[in-house]
Amino acid sequence: MDKLYTFGKYLKEKFNTKVKKVPISIPGFTCPNIDGTVARGGCVFCENESFSPNFTKEKFSLNLNSKENPLLDKQLKSLEFQFFNTLPTLKKLYGAKKFIVYFQSFTNTYAPFETLKVLYEKALSFPDVIGISVGTRTDSIEDKTLEYLKELSKNYEIWIEYGIQTSNNKTLKKINRGHNFQNVIETITKTKDMGLNVCGHLIFGLPGETQEDMLKSVKDSIKLGIDSIKFHPLYVTQNTLLALEYKKGTFSPITEELYIDTLIKAIKMLPQNISIQRMTAGTENLLAPKWCKNKSTQMSHIIKALNKAGIQTIWK
Repeated sequence: MDKLYTFGKYLKEKFNTKVKKVPISIPGFTCPNIDGTVARGGCVFCENESFSPNFTKEKFSLNLNSKENPLLDKQLKSLEFQFFNTLPTLKKLYGAKKFIVYFQSFTNTYAPFETLKVLYEKALSFPDVIGISVGTRTDSIEDKTLEYLKELSKNYEIWIEYGIQTSNNKTLKKINRGHNFQNVIETITKTKDMGLNVCGHLIFGLPGETQEDMLKSVKDSIKLGIDSIKFHPLYVTQNTLLALEYKKGTFSPITEELYIDTLIKAIKMLPQNISIQRMTAGTENLLAPKWCKNKSTQMSHIIKALNKAGIQTIWK
């Protein structure tokens, strides 16, 4: 790849207008390696409201036939509030005309199927929304949900974002992921066979991984036929298992130099049809590494390095 093929460019080419994703965090979702289905404690880097042994899928199962459904009502109100609260900024700053509702935080397919239908269809009913993007795990999506999303894709832009993180089974076990890479292969293959769009998330700097391991994960993800990709550095936040390791001195975060070098090598590996949705990440509740604190500074350094490497960097 000698120039960045961004997700924004993909959307502009397809819809001939500016399209932006609206990130949404829905209360009530958890995941199978937090609630004890496959593991306890979550991934070592996981920090969210579902970081609780009392937060179970069964506890928040919804009886949609009931006249009173307090959790669903709360979820729908939260969805609506977040969407309309974010909209003015996206319109003003980016000139966005159309929108994709991005179910971002937590595992957004790990809930009763009828609950998912209500939430997804509510999102699609908002003005100027052309589709949804659903963030989830490869061990947390049912065939029924995939079939439903396939039907929606006939009329809407539908994306499923899977947290791949790494293709190294030893690392997946070390970070308490709760599944192996074979599960990733099977789920993404099934999803692609249904004609659905897939974005894969990869993390650079996972415990014990070398640059060779990270780039192998990129290569293995490309082989799965993903349509888009997100790259993240592993950072340490409070209230995570990783924070304990960092404080004990048994984990050292990836350096900015190694991250950017790995990112450039990864981008050069990508076929022209795979769009890039993210090249870095950060958080307010940051312990380390300090270079992840300011995303604008990160992007400035990355763009400079990409230009130096001969990669065109018109970011849209």
